[in-house]
Amino acid sequence: MTSPLCTVFVYGTLMPSERNAHVARAGGPFTATRAILQGYQLLHLYPEGYPAIIPSLGQQVSGYALTYDPAVWPAALPFLDRLEGLDEVPPLYSREEVTLTTDLGEILPAWVYVYARTERLNQAGASPVPSGDWRDIQGRGQRGPDER
Repeated sequence: MTSPLCTVFVYGTLMPSERNAHVARAGGPFTATRAILQGYQLLHLYPEGYPAIIPSLGQQVSGYALTYDPAVWPAALPFLDRLEGLDEVPPLYSREEVTLTTDLGEILPAWVYVYARTERLNQAGASPVPSGDWRDIQGRGQRGPDER
């Protein structure tokens, strides 16, 4: 699926000042705006050391809307898709179109990566993050065995 959207919602290690923020910048120049995604739940996967979100009514996830320069978007989107394992078998995440609310109250369409390996969520180490904010997790800077 392609779209003119140049915005992706990040909610974990790709957020500004998090351990993989430099990876998001490798996709090209962008602006970062704090935002909330309604209708999803944030999970911490351990020992993997990264987040997952899944649809969940009544929940919300805090993060950032990264709006890429339209000139770099045709390269940034495939870069982000590879990073999030869309081509892995089975895929690690799927990409879905959502609507965000920025801290300024602006409604913004965006892409988000939703965790796709649902069988993993029934195993030990998939913990809900009650606040919906990745920054509330202690030890979140440690990479898991797959180095993501």
